[in-house]
Amino acid sequence: MKAITHLEMRGIVKRFPGVLANDRVDLEIRPGEVQALLGENGAGKSTLMKILYGMQQPDAGEIRINGETVRIDSPAEAIQRGIGMVHQHFMLVPSLTVAENVAIGLKASRPPILNLNQVISRIEELSARFGLKVDPRAAVWQLSVGEQQRVEIIKALYREASVLILDEPTAVLTPQEVEELFKTLRRLCASGYALVFISHKLNEVLNISQRITVLRDGRVVGTLPTTEANREGLVKLMVGREMSLKVTPEPVTIGAPRLILKEVSALGDRKLPALREVSFEVRAGEILGVAGVSGNGQRELAEVIAGMRPLTAGTISLDGSDISRASIAGRIEGGLSYIPEERMRDGAIKSFTVAENVILQTHAEAPISKRGVLNFRAIHERAGELIRAFKVKTPHDGTPLRSLSGGNIQKLILARELSRTPKALIAAQPTRGVDIGATLYIHHRLLDQRAMGTAILLISEDLDEMLALSDRIAVIYEGRIVRILPRAEATPEKLGLLMTGGS
Repeated sequence: MKAITHLEMRGIVKRFPGVLANDRVDLEIRPGEVQALLGENGAGKSTLMKILYGMQQPDAGEIRINGETVRIDSPAEAIQRGIGMVHQHFMLVPSLTVAENVAIGLKASRPPILNLNQVISRIEELSARFGLKVDPRAAVWQLSVGEQQRVEIIKALYREASVLILDEPTAVLTPQEVEELFKTLRRLCASGYALVFISHKLNEVLNISQRITVLRDGRVVGTLPTTEANREGLVKLMVGREMSLKVTPEPVTIGAPRLILKEVSALGDRKLPALREVSFEVRAGEILGVAGVSGNGQRELAEVIAGMRPLTAGTISLDGSDISRASIAGRIEGGLSYIPEERMRDGAIKSFTVAENVILQTHAEAPISKRGVLNFRAIHERAGELIRAFKVKTPHDGTPLRSLSGGNIQKLILARELSRTPKALIAAQPTRGVDIGATLYIHHRLLDQRAMGTAILLISEDLDEMLALSDRIAVIYEGRIVRILPRAEATPEKLGLLMTGGS
């Protein structure tokens, strides 16, 4: 380990066109503790860590390591100085083994040959020391999400990092995997490592950290010991006002089934079975959650219902009509709305304006157009209504969508999909990557839609979200629905066990 006894960022300033991302930020990172970094989307967390990891350069300010002012021009230099980063989206080559992934970029012990047995031996040492259970000889594609994350941590430790930046490390983990990760982080702290933990999940921040720094609008608005912090106080620091964190579904009358799947099967992108005889129904006024570890068929399930992926067997019906072979447009006309997992790929066009994205599905309908001619006044009125109703932060409706934050893009997609008063709604990872303010807003709008009688299929890897919103929860594992539980019977432990193939 390359010992960093003291690391400071002082007066860090970073500007982008029209945005002051970091405004004279001070941050101290200490050995032997987890320093949590909190803030809404756009608060400046990621920019600050990219500067520390050498991915971007500050416009002003300095980084000090062990009292010496340093310039970090690249991730390679950051690693050389003892700073590692575990990204939210893993930087691994699936076809290579764990050892080969760890060895990428290392100097050969006897050039030009790298002794992989030495790499394997060192990985096994690190695995045993820090509880990072992983087979060095296994191909990465064979590993679970939690195991892949362990490989990323091992990569940083192998390169003797003593400061580890963890960006949303629990986003796709089961509760059991989160607990294993936290055991590892505590062992690392006990061995003198310094950890920076970026997360939106307040319970986890309060569980694992020793100090918490909160950013708002690019500035540090508070740094406090975790022992003095609570959820409500942290939210107030993050958003600048009091905000209730409780989302309680009101009792509603459950109606007739609106979305019914019977023995639906489908292939994945590699032409292998991704869905296997999936059957369930979602009734009017009900939220059916679908819980599962990433990669167990959730994306394919949403795409099959939305008409973006053909089914190979089974039937899908919407409000009594068979839509198994219907076009996407036909399903929309039939009353189906879809909030996709990949919002910038499947839900919006980033080079289009806000107004243009609002009318993507209705541009051929009156009053938006007449005889093929667009009515720009009607378009502006429609966009303005949705921007106001769903509190989308944008300078105006002519702003390119790519200029908006992730939370505001998600709000706009939500506005467009819900404005058509759908009979059934597929909400796939609706709050992934958005901050707590936008998350709470989206939760409330989904519950409003439930109260209006919409049948909602909620696909999420966030169990807190699932337990807060769902009336029933279906667990998907290797493309099959293994069990459907009433919310009253569901616990994180039970769901986590089912999600990993247990019973």
